[in-house]
Amino acid sequence: ELFEKKNYELRIAGGAVRDLLSGMAPQDIDFATTATPAEMKEMFTSAGVRLINNKGEKHGTITARLHEQNFEITTLRIDVVTDGRHAEVEFTTDWEKDAERRDLTVNSMFLGLDGMLYDFFNGYEDLKNKKIRFVGKATERIQEDYLRILRYFRFYGRIAEKPGDHEPSTLQAIKENAKGLAGISGERIWVELKKILLGNHVNHLVRLMYELDIAQYIGLPLDGSLEEFDRVTKNIQNLCPKPMTVLTSLFKVKDDVTNLDLRLKISKEEKNLGLFLVKHRQELTKAVGPEPLRPYQDFIMDSREANTNSKICELLKYQGEEHLLREMQQWTVPSFPVSGHDLRKMGVSSGKEIGTALQQLRDEWKKSGYHMDKEELLSCLKKL
Repeated sequence: ELFEKKNYELRIAGGAVRDLLSGMAPQDIDFATTATPAEMKEMFTSAGVRLINNKGEKHGTITARLHEQNFEITTLRIDVVTDGRHAEVEFTTDWEKDAERRDLTVNSMFLGLDGMLYDFFNGYEDLKNKKIRFVGKATERIQEDYLRILRYFRFYGRIAEKPGDHEPSTLQAIKENAKGLAGISGERIWVELKKILLGNHVNHLVRLMYELDIAQYIGLPLDGSLEEFDRVTKNIQNLCPKPMTVLTSLFKVKDDVTNLDLRLKISKEEKNLGLFLVKHRQELTKAVGPEPLRPYQDFIMDSREANTNSKICELLKYQGEEHLLREMQQWTVPSFPVSGHDLRKMGVSSGKEIGTALQQLRDEWKKSGYHMDKEELLSCLKKL
């Protein structure tokens, strides 16, 4: 109503339009408008609408807070200068010019609030046919922001029906510009890569990263284990792994994790998970016999770290042990029933003796499959 009153045009833009046309509820809704940031500020302020300072203003984005929700509204713009990472923009009232500078056809549509679709580059056709294409010339779009190479892969994994359905010219443009990814910050790359790892066709897309010479610029090992990756991506289907669990299957040694961290600045938790999987994926496996889960349970009981449980669950996903994973998720870590206080009451006085006795009892308790209770353990102590 505010925009209409002032005769500014306002439409939903980009990702939200794509999601709505795919029959999905959009996560966030971005708006585009013919109003300039200054005009929007004046309009919102005089209407008493609160503005959130989100530093987006020089790119034309104003964030208004209405009904406990933030709304991002961006002035239509043209990229004047691009350097492969950032753009200098100037404002326009031409909707097609704004669509022209967007990355993929499926992301370049606008939706009027009356339900009218504005689609200058056949994005809706591409969406229906599950095709991922750059707007205009692939080379130009990529050179404006090299991260678009990974965005191409991410949306391919989200929308395309089958692997291998690429336009040869697009793959050629990606290969010729792969080196540009070297100049993109690790944090931005990691955001995209994580989404690729959890999307469809991940095996196909990571192989493409090697074929098109992208891997080396985004922190992946030059000689990644593609066979292991193949195996693990089959194992983890439907098991909701963490991105790092999928990625670690490419790694052969600990240094591969360290190098990834140097390039992408992954979180401490992600790095530790990668190191854990590389170290234990081969020798920590299920036991033969009636208690296949025991080696994993023993590992957790012996561990002095807080989140070993979740790492073990990721290891089970990696190994494709679906049944054991379900059992593991239902298992509660039992707590050791005897304390130093109990031993003092029994007359064990020196700290050193208490430590030794507790360790012996823990061993007995472990042998019993963590079933022995306090009484049984203390009577065991008398025998010891």
